[in-house]
Amino acid sequence: MSDPIEISNADSATLAENIFRRIQAAIVGGEIAPGSKISEPELARTYGISRGPLREAIHRLEGQRLLVRVPHVGARVVSLNRAELIELYEIRESLEGMACRLAAERMTQVQIDELRHVLDTHERDAAFRAGVGYYQQEGDFDFHYKIIQGSGNRTLTQMLCGDLYQLVRMYRIHFSATPNRPRQAFAEHHRILDAIADRDGELAELLMRRHIAASKRNVERHYQDAAHNNSLRGES
Repeated sequence: MSDPIEISNADSATLAENIFRRIQAAIVGGEIAPGSKISEPELARTYGISRGPLREAIHRLEGQRLLVRVPHVGARVVSLNRAELIELYEIRESLEGMACRLAAERMTQVQIDELRHVLDTHERDAAFRAGVGYYQQEGDFDFHYKIIQGSGNRTLTQMLCGDLYQLVRMYRIHFSATPNRPRQAFAEHHRILDAIADRDGELAELLMRRHIAASKRNVERHYQDAAHNNSLRGES
């Protein structure tokens, strides 16, 4: 995990924000594995902080659904099962499709140009060029985030860029390294952007829904392959 940080001159609010961001990044990036038990003493030692700011960070991570409380066990990193993941992708397919339609109607030309620049950045990423993953930065460097922001719908933005965002990112990153998926996703992103630039909201929504549906099928194949491999190991 990350090296301890020097915090002697940090105030409580800054310290809590710092540790929150670092643990969040470790969970989303897979450094702290799904299902892992969260040990407050261990994290306090690892990051060199007191328990107060750590507990505040843990509480915020629970609010983002990255940590869950298990009776008689304590906090654990979320680990969605197949059915829960499919439900999450179904929600994304519907809501992000809507966001894409609204973005095609409402994004300014400057915002569209910025979105095209985001894809240019993705194409230059070393992991993407090597075919081992898709660009994983968040916020303004995230194609989906930019479209949702461009929808101009504050309630939709809060749902997708607030409550669910880091949980969705966690699983997007987890499944992004599937062979051939990075290139496919990039091509799908370009088609979505072209529809937005053409102000074709109906097509933009359709393409976004198809894009997320393809990602959902990727998740389903992952679970099917895992079940098949487990079955083979059981027979050997």
